[in-house]
Amino acid sequence: MKFLYKPIAVIASVIGAKLGQSTFKAIWAKLDESEPPKPTTEEASLAKVVGAKALEAATVAGVAAAVDRASARSFHYLTGVWPAGKKDKDDD
Repeated sequence: MKFLYKPIAVIASVIGAKLGQSTFKAIWAKLDESEPPKPTTEEASLAKVVGAKALEAATVAGVAAAVDRASARSFHYLTGVWPAGKKDKDDD
């Protein structure tokens, strides 16, 4: 049953990345009127470039994790099988 989750996981990853990007753009629009600076933008300060990239990474990763978790829980609800293996007690 777990092999059926692979296509769902791929689709969820793509959706999570797209949602994360759009969420970051919405957050950035509230913080600054201009587009997020690229690292090679001459006029942007180092703090603004690093802050924008850190915010983008955190937002995309957080939203992607939430979407992945929701897809795993949905798969578990529909099939009764958790898509990943159980954690061993030695891995703590």
